[in-house]
Amino acid sequence: MSEIRAILGLGNPGEEYAHTRHNVGYMVVDRLIEKFRGSWRPGRGEFYYAPIKIGGHDLILLRATTYMNISGVGARDAAAQFDLRPEEFLVILDDFAIPFGTLRLRRSGSDGGHNGLASVIFHLGTQKIPRLRVGIGPLPEGVSSVDFVLSDFSPEEQEKLPEIISRAAEATEVAVVRGIERAMELYNRKIE
Repeated sequence: MSEIRAILGLGNPGEEYAHTRHNVGYMVVDRLIEKFRGSWRPGRGEFYYAPIKIGGHDLILLRATTYMNISGVGARDAAAQFDLRPEEFLVILDDFAIPFGTLRLRRSGSDGGHNGLASVIFHLGTQKIPRLRVGIGPLPEGVSSVDFVLSDFSPEEQEKLPEIISRAAEATEVAVVRGIERAMELYNRKIE
């Protein structure tokens, strides 16, 4: 049986952030909810959830209702409502330190400078939280990281984005059904 019970997509709420680089995590869970015909429901706390089934596995898709930098509050609230252990989450987030289109799955590790992941680590009390980083980099020279992640994708990136979001959703499905290690073998590489 899969170890992953919940998929937490990181992002910022609100239409003004919907298409920004920082909202890749939201985009991936939205793709999954569309594919598996789920619907968002308010949770008991700072999150929305959508129960779905992937390959016979019951799963909960999650989105915090807070801004990115305090996403961990929603993760903590969801953990309490659904009796989730940190290692049963898969957190999906953007990462400007890796090239656009690259996927990186890991079982655990530091926040890598990502404030949303830092908040999740803080509120769940451990770095042993599986995560899928979706590359949005590189950070252009002379541009602040905040300005970069809160900006929309370039027209060239927007053309490739649907395929990248689909690949990240596939990687998530494989991690749930076949395990994180198998998903790492298949997806920890740049998307051409």
